[in-house]
Amino acid sequence: MTTVNVTGDESKTRSTASVRDWLGLIRFSHTIFALPFAVLAAFLAWTTPMSSVDGATPPVRITDMIGVLLCMVTARSAAMAFNRLVDHHIDAENPRTATRHLPAGVLSRRGVAAFTIACSVGFVASTLLFLPNRIPFYGSVPVLAFLLGYSLAKRFTASAHLWLGVALSLSPICVWIAIRGDSPSWEFISIPLLLAGSIAFWVAGFDILYACQDADFDRAAGLHSVPSRFGVAGALRIAAAMHVVMLGFLVALVLAGSPAGLGWVFAVAVGLTAVLVLVQHWLVRPDDLSRVNAAFFQTNAVISLVLLVAGVADCLSG
Repeated sequence: MTTVNVTGDESKTRSTASVRDWLGLIRFSHTIFALPFAVLAAFLAWTTPMSSVDGATPPVRITDMIGVLLCMVTARSAAMAFNRLVDHHIDAENPRTATRHLPAGVLSRRGVAAFTIACSVGFVASTLLFLPNRIPFYGSVPVLAFLLGYSLAKRFTASAHLWLGVALSLSPICVWIAIRGDSPSWEFISIPLLLAGSIAFWVAGFDILYACQDADFDRAAGLHSVPSRFGVAGALRIAAAMHVVMLGFLVALVLAGSPAGLGWVFAVAVGLTAVLVLVQHWLVRPDDLSRVNAAFFQTNAVISLVLLVAGVADCLSG
């Protein structure tokens, strides 16, 4: 295995790096996978009664949504930057990732480390300054540690994909607590938990699909992943099983979500999601991984947006 060491002129790197480079570092366009579910969780939290006795719902505050958005963007940015930082040697050795910002010398390690710290501080500050209760602030550091810990997981466990799924699935639970935490009512807690379950298995499944591209490299480098352990064909079957579980969670959410206003529009969206999942698995085959990016980005972006639009429409109409 050949190690590529790229040091470069750090002062030159900092002066020539553009905003586009920093957005590319954290794959900002992929925010579309996680952010819609945080927004949907906020609407579910606002429209679900605090209890079935009086039917009162939490107050809708624009600052709550600002806080949710800031927390999502800063936490995700910190996690992505940390991932690129700790993986820069691995990325340099993998032909598929050798052109990323750190191996290519577009950005400096010192700059990415500072960016990671700034986003981490921004996340903790956002929980304190913009959310209506202190529970998210108290949990901000443990949550951030779990998010960053994913980047190290493939060094010791093939379940890293599920770690990523659980990391993203924390968003609806955290949003629910942030909006309703001052007056906790656990009567309808199944709503965010079912949404979280669907996210966990959805993300884990499509991350396995994406990791199929690196099955041989991961195996040679001693990295743990489902494709490197079970082969591409086995990994595709495991990913399909996870997506079946994801659809089960979504069906359960349809059945449990009537207090929040979820109804037939969201049910139709779940049906469309099932079709898109089938398309995703049709695009990726053991002997043809050329369409992994289309399966990873295009279909999953549509899934997140469809569920967001349908869920919000039902919440507002209900």
